Amino acid sequence: MFEATVREGVLRLRRPGTRWLSTGWDGGRSRAAAAYNVTVPAGFDRTDLAIYRDERLARAEFGAKERTDADRDAPPTLFTGVSMDHARGARLGPVVAYATVGLSNPAMLPTEPAAAAESREPTGDTETPPEPGTVNLILGTTRRLAPGAAANLVAVAAEAKAATLLAAAGVPGTTSDAVVVGDDPTGEPAEFSGSATAVGGAARACVRDAVRASLRSRYPDGDVPGSAADAEHGVVTDERAEVFDP
Repeated sequence: MFEATVREGVLRLRRPGTRWLSTGWDGGRSRAAAAYNVTVPAGFDRTDLAIYRDERLARAEFGAKERTDADRDAPPTLFTGVSMDHARGARLGPVVAYATVGLSNPAMLPTEPAAAAESREPTGDTETPPEPGTVNLILGTTRRLAPGAAANLVAVAAEAKAATLLAAAGVPGTTSDAVVVGDDPTGEPAEFSGSATAVGGAARACVRDAVRASLRSRYPDGDVPGSAADAEHGVVTDERAEVFDP
């Protein structure tokens, strides 16, 4: 199975030869010995993230020396303002998941936008760098996922994260959430990863329980930031899109 280690503010989920699919910085598909979740300091403004990643992995005594011949790519790496003291993992069947939960920058999606928003101009290209709250997920499975199953498992994990946070905190996520999924290229094949499959069902349970545990650790008194209106940072997507028949 996958081995988790936390050192110097870095969580490493390791299994040599793993195939990864990441939605985070420098994401996409890769083959590497491990995936990482890195805590960044308050006010973090580095843009040389590859150099910064290598600095942090070296400080934690992780990195290149651990690679094998099968690990041909740079490791997928996520960043967060949440301390790794709040990282929590969950395991069920062929899946393990680790989560860090911070909700300082919630992203709300009301199903009934305010009437005043109907006439508001679209926000356009006014994006700002994400704040460091972030809900980061790293999942690993001992199954060999078909390409579509790996991509779908990202969606399954994101759905489970959103459902869990809506129930526990009233928000579906933050402006900078990311998911990394890893699978074993030598494992038992899995063509599908939907919620009714062994992999998908286990992933949903693992994400739910890891997110809940990290949330309780990060906000032990239950004082979660709540809606974007109550948080220091956040967004509300309340524009209305044009709806039409195909």
